[in-house]
Amino acid sequence: MLRKKSKSLPSKKVPKSNHLFNELLAELNGYVNPSKANFYQNFFKSGPGEYAEGDQFLGVTVPDQRKVAKRFVDRVTLEEIELALQSEWHEVRLTGLFILVSKFQKSKTEDERKKIAEFYLNHTEYINNWDLVDTTAPHILGEYFEKRDKKPLYKLAQSKDLWENRIAVLSCFTFIRRYQFDDILYFCELYLNHPHDLIHKATGWMLREIGKKDTKILIDFLEEHQHKMPRTMLRYAIEKLPEKQRKYWLTRTSVPKE
Repeated sequence: MLRKKSKSLPSKKVPKSNHLFNELLAELNGYVNPSKANFYQNFFKSGPGEYAEGDQFLGVTVPDQRKVAKRFVDRVTLEEIELALQSEWHEVRLTGLFILVSKFQKSKTEDERKKIAEFYLNHTEYINNWDLVDTTAPHILGEYFEKRDKKPLYKLAQSKDLWENRIAVLSCFTFIRRYQFDDILYFCELYLNHPHDLIHKATGWMLREIGKKDTKILIDFLEEHQHKMPRTMLRYAIEKLPEKQRKYWLTRTSVPKE
């Protein structure tokens, strides 16, 4: 759980010598909106007992974070990004991740890409909410492991950590776009009994994306597993099917309730 504090950027925790990171924090500080912070606190389920308990928000919108990230992408190092990820403030972490994605996309050598992918894998403990995962995993790990040994993704999939599980699933979004379905189908089967609704949503979403590419593969998965799919996973998976097919799959047999 992240430690709570008042809504101001934690610049005092940053080494005084790191002027560039302090500059990044100052830029974000110019966009702080307390009313949005209160909304985000509820939207991202950071209350007691919720999946992101203790996460802290400044109220900086995603478009404003992207503006800041764009201004710093060519200047900051992985050291500064690491400082961002270690922040208790959600928007600071997300801005750092936006910069990391841009750096990966701009990288010109395999060594650079490998270094960024390994950095991501070594900092998953800070990628700890669904938006942090969804906006980064496909663009870094998905791109990097598309034509490589995917053992690191399978390790994440076997983790007991919710967010590492979701990283494994969302990384496969890139594979799906390129008609590579084996890994995500394995994860979807693996997570049929996952305890958390956020994984049911993610796997159902990925199955829906498969259906857009190849309806038969989706139907085959439903034929085999529909009777034990969590209802959330099923609803997400069949969302783009014709109405008659959706009704068929929802009523064909009893499906586990959420």
